[in-house]
Amino acid sequence: MLTSAHAGIVVVGHPLAPALSKEQAAAIFLGRSTALTPLDQSDSSPIRAAFYRKVAGRDLAQVKAIWSRLLFSGKGQAPRELANAAEVKKTVAANPKAVGYIDKAAVDDSIKVLLDLD
Repeated sequence: MLTSAHAGIVVVGHPLAPALSKEQAAAIFLGRSTALTPLDQSDSSPIRAAFYRKVAGRDLAQVKAIWSRLLFSGKGQAPRELANAAEVKKTVAANPKAVGYIDKAAVDDSIKVLLDLD
């Protein structure tokens, strides 16, 4: 169940990064595309589960299973996990190839919204 605190989730990137479609974002975060480097929020963060439900229609157990297969086969590396939205913003602002997700309310001028999931 989505909480109102995380109803507005956006995929964010460097100010020069191109906009993404929902399909492109899902491919990046599920290891089917290496166009950008995905960043996850903490495993215990409620926004993480809400993000994967919205972008890929999957729960966290399904996402972990996908990444386990990719890691085992040597075909991918799971997204780097960051502690919170502030860390995601700082990392994507400094790296044009990084992409993450945060609550829409946390967006500022240091980053660009690449996809609004609402």
